[in-house]
Amino acid sequence: MKLKVLAAGLLVSLPVLGATTACAQNINGAGATFPNPIYSRWFTEYSQQHPDVKINYQPIGSGGGIKQATDGTVDFGASDIVMTPEQISGAKVKVVAIPTVLGAVVPVYNLPGVSAELKFSQDALAGIYLGKITKWNDPYIAKENPGVNLPDKPILVVHRSDGSGTTFIFTDYLSKISPEWNSKGLKGGSIAWPVGIGGKGNEGVAAMVRQAPYTIGYVELIYAEQNHIQFGVVRNHDGKFVKASTEGVTAAAAADAKSIPADYRVSITDAPGPASYPISSFTWLLIPSPAKDQAKGKAIKDFLYWMLDHGEGEAAGMTYAPLPKAVADRVRQTIAALQ
Repeated sequence: MKLKVLAAGLLVSLPVLGATTACAQNINGAGATFPNPIYSRWFTEYSQQHPDVKINYQPIGSGGGIKQATDGTVDFGASDIVMTPEQISGAKVKVVAIPTVLGAVVPVYNLPGVSAELKFSQDALAGIYLGKITKWNDPYIAKENPGVNLPDKPILVVHRSDGSGTTFIFTDYLSKISPEWNSKGLKGGSIAWPVGIGGKGNEGVAAMVRQAPYTIGYVELIYAEQNHIQFGVVRNHDGKFVKASTEGVTAAAAADAKSIPADYRVSITDAPGPASYPISSFTWLLIPSPAKDQAKGKAIKDFLYWMLDHGEGEAAGMTYAPLPKAVADRVRQTIAALQ
């Protein structure tokens, strides 16, 4: 008799377990590759701590993230590109941009036999990507790197092939430091590059530079670190050569903190200050408001609060800079206002 009762109890309990699984929120997002390493960590940790929520993220590039978020085909998007007024007004779904972390874009290179950490001036980087500087031993590179035995080899330029927030950050920087680059209108997430070959995603550019000698490319800092690729030191607005670091990114954000508008649409490339790393940027999650699905909307808001309270503390360990406190306090208010 006892065995029959126990068996009956098990049979009754099985549908309850199944119901719990069925009620789990599956939240789908897509967008930038720039923050993908830390987003992957955050989403995994959050789901482990909250088994009723599963966050799926596809790193398809910022252009795709903006389109899918504003078309309403995902529950959230992600972008390193500041949305244009035309994108905002033309959106099928209203989205609110939530800053998450900050990061650095670095010039990565593969120079066999050269172990020195190269320095790149503004003229050198713009000249390389304009196709005007074509050899590694060009005077514009050599004068900033005395004593380095630079090879007399052609520079193989690598850029992104997809719509990219990393490209937006890099070309935004080049537009500020090079009048010629700016005059050609070469700014945005996807441009007609004067020279070079394309790789898809930060991963694609990193792989091409790692594998091909005499290449140069640009990636988010963590991709250089994870792939053990050399990256250059860049001369900043104040004329100082600064190596990318969380401290340099934080300094760049602090320099422009007072000018950050209410919608967080701001560029911090070429920021003033001797410690500022010049190719720095915020990255944003694009959150529909009002949410199409109220249950998912609440789950996303809960995640965003968790991000501020717990996730930000993990940023520096992954070579991202956490939000400055003043910005984080404002973001908390923005999250509270999401519908």
